[in-house]
Amino acid sequence: MPSLKVRARRTMRHLQSIYLWDRIPVIPLVVFLIQTIIMARFIAVFNESFEKRPILTMMISNTVLNSIADTVAQTITIIRERALLKPSGPELPQDRIAIEIGEIDSKIPDTIHKGELIPATSFLPPPFEFERLARFAFWGFVMAPAQFTWFKFLGKTFPIAPHSAAMGPALKRVACDQLIFAPVGLAGFFTFMTIAEGGRRKELENKFGNVYMSALRSNYMLWPAVQIINFRLMPLQFQLPFASSVGILWTTYLSLTNSAAEVPEDEYMA
Repeated sequence: MPSLKVRARRTMRHLQSIYLWDRIPVIPLVVFLIQTIIMARFIAVFNESFEKRPILTMMISNTVLNSIADTVAQTITIIRERALLKPSGPELPQDRIAIEIGEIDSKIPDTIHKGELIPATSFLPPPFEFERLARFAFWGFVMAPAQFTWFKFLGKTFPIAPHSAAMGPALKRVACDQLIFAPVGLAGFFTFMTIAEGGRRKELENKFGNVYMSALRSNYMLWPAVQIINFRLMPLQFQLPFASSVGILWTTYLSLTNSAAEVPEDEYMA
């Protein structure tokens, strides 16, 4: 009789191979539904929780939103690479999602290694990685206090009077945020992920050499406009959740960027 561990592995491998309507991988879908339910329950008690425990509230919301972003990123990769590995390649209409992902991928500027943000390799489609999901959730958890404290600092340093139409303080907040916190936070992200993945100095140099500046340029294409809205219109307790909600797209991009940088160079020649 196979051991419990072996049976669990076989069961997981079987579940990883199940796709709804021959398009959507079932494990990421289940994970996403669970995350959505947790977030919906949390939103219902957000204000009360923030009043009592603001830092913890921010940490929980950031954790869930980061985990949603990585789930989306992993799902994108799985769907596209499964379609690419078919003998005839992606086919309409059943592979329409994968084809659209590929079209978006080709239009993203400054992507990784020969223009592939979502790399095609002989090892893909990959299984859903719960360890990777945990790393992104934990990053959101540990970064929330720093982000929340930073937003409070910006609010005190550049106060915005109630009902004021002046954009000056909001623009000053955005400038400080993008010139100071954004590059430092992005460097922290790639450093944390590399170490958490078991990487060493060589892998860290690879991340910074290949993807850091590209990701920072992409950051400046998105976040200044988002943060103007955030700092100008959102109360303090909603600034981090708003940024994290918009950040689902951004963190999805970072997740794809980080994972693309992990693929060995020779795999891009496959």
